[in-house]
Amino acid sequence: MTEKSAISPEASSALGRALSRAVPWLVLAACLIALDQATKLAADAYLAPYRPRPLLPFFNLTLMYNEGAAFSFLSEAGGWQRWFFIALSSVVSVVLLVWLLRLPREERWLALALTLVLAGALGNLIDRVAYGHVIDFLDFYVGRWHWPAFNVADSAISVGAVLLVAHSLFAPRREP
Repeated sequence: MTEKSAISPEASSALGRALSRAVPWLVLAACLIALDQATKLAADAYLAPYRPRPLLPFFNLTLMYNEGAAFSFLSEAGGWQRWFFIALSSVVSVVLLVWLLRLPREERWLALALTLVLAGALGNLIDRVAYGHVIDFLDFYVGRWHWPAFNVADSAISVGAVLLVAHSLFAPRREP
């Protein structure tokens, strides 16, 4: 008695092609996640929480723990936000991964944008699962005004989001 495969040969072949197209982008995502986690671990190990270490007249390293989202949104919500952001990051990551796998090879700028957002989302997701908060440590400021502290994952998300907007505005439209 032979067992039938749950995936047809055609679907398996299409998945294999999609994965082979996505390998460079997945490697880039893995490298960004590793860089993000390494810098967060270093910041956590070598910086005292909430005590700035000045490096430039406009930049400090300042270890902070963010239980909320961007700009500390919902950081004082009482704990439920951890699970909300874990679920949200997980869903967004799956959607981005599927989108990335379905992209044609020539969509390099869109693939780069999706990869950056995916890597950032997964980098911060790792923190939320492991620690219950995101480790931030990059602190830019002008005078007494400080931009909210952020990390490598946040940077990847921001650059990826800018690339997504630029792609949607300026990329040539293809006929379906």
